[in-house]
Amino acid sequence: MKLVIAIVQDQDQNILSNAFLEANVRATKLSSTGGFLRSGNTTFLLGVEDHLVDEVLDIIKSCSESREQYISSPIHLDVSLDISASYPIRVEVGGATVFVLPIDSFHQF
Repeated sequence: MKLVIAIVQDQDQNILSNAFLEANVRATKLSSTGGFLRSGNTTFLLGVEDHLVDEVLDIIKSCSESREQYISSPIHLDVSLDISASYPIRVEVGGATVFVLPIDSFHQF
């Protein structure tokens, strides 16, 4: 048995939730906040049988797309930058960060 922790952007969480429901995969959904852009994320916790891990990873991958986004001010990229200068910076956001961990026991009550 594995614990799958998937962190996705809020924009992708609805699609992923529906995909989990269609595949009859149970997940616990938690609101979280990203560190770099401080944007909203959703963290899914799933207890998954070993033989289903690849299927769950495929679902996550297909529902979590990367995209480019522009932010309007630098995030302390360089100390020498003029603080009053505000210009758009292109960053890649989205996708999913997934951790797969072994677990000793799993209980549902």
